[in-house]
Amino acid sequence: MVVLGLALAVLVVTLGLLALGGAVAASHRARIAADLGALAAASSAESGGASPCGRADAVVRANGARLTGCRVVRSQADVTVQTFVPGWGGAAVARARAGPVDP
Repeated sequence: MVVLGLALAVLVVTLGLLALGGAVAASHRARIAADLGALAAASSAESGGASPCGRADAVVRANGARLTGCRVVRSQADVTVQTFVPGWGGAAVARARAGPVDP
């Protein structure tokens, strides 16, 4: 009986650590997608692209996330993204800004 209880405790701890690892991975994925999306939008705006937020959306989706907000003022981009957290049913959200440095 003690062995069964110990095995169950190990199983619960292992599942908890796996879920936590999934949440951390989703958070990292969201941050990377937000950074790359903001860079893509700022680069597109700087070069006179027609749709900086469209470019950001394509880059964010290619990185496994969903664009939830995009704002470009001149060449400054502010992007918000969301990724699914497996096992938790929630979402990891990240925001990034990019653009040229003001002199």
